[in-house]
Amino acid sequence: MAVPPEGWMERKGAGPDGPDAGRFGRCNPGAPGALRKQGPGAECEEQTLSLNRNEKAAVVADVSAQAAKSQTLALAEYRGLTVEHLNKLRKDAREKGVYLHVLKNTLARRAVAGTPFEVASEGMVGPLIYGFSEDAVAAAKVISDFAKGNDKLIVKGGAYAGKALSADGVKALASIPSREVLIAQVAGLLKSPIQRLAVVLGAVATQKAGPAEAEAPAEAPAAA
Repeated sequence: MAVPPEGWMERKGAGPDGPDAGRFGRCNPGAPGALRKQGPGAECEEQTLSLNRNEKAAVVADVSAQAAKSQTLALAEYRGLTVEHLNKLRKDAREKGVYLHVLKNTLARRAVAGTPFEVASEGMVGPLIYGFSEDAVAAAKVISDFAKGNDKLIVKGGAYAGKALSADGVKALASIPSREVLIAQVAGLLKSPIQRLAVVLGAVATQKAGPAEAEAPAEAPAAA
């Protein structure tokens, strides 16, 4: 089974047993227009029904809300990616706090209009998966790291701090240590000097105490 085509978005109730299963673009072999290839890693393609005006407005509102609290947007082409691989990518994204969805590009452009991510609008073409993150590095890292092991996911670009990023820019951003790693590194740097200072102070204290202790046995014994 393959990733759903452009225009698909995960929604509540759109799961295999949900009331909207198949309607919002779930890769459903039994759906009208679905094509299926047999065997491991089988791919499935289907034409999804258009969202109505209210549903489009809900998608735009959801993405806009996420964009408003995010620092980074990373885009990748998912053409040919299997559902199994996509599920792994989603799992990685959830664990890193990344909002990851396949979106219809026209709706995505509308959602980021007037935000710092609007600069990436020109790159919103083709079947794309969108990753937003509040952490400056997380979205770029999740997508770039996954793409290293799967050539079906191709990093296309993104945006950070109001500036458009090329594919190489996203990969460069992904190479920066995460906030947690940076904090641990800073803590280590702060801890090391303190430890060294403690050792030095301890050595100084020992040196000061040494002569006094050495002179004590030399004192004359008390008179009987």
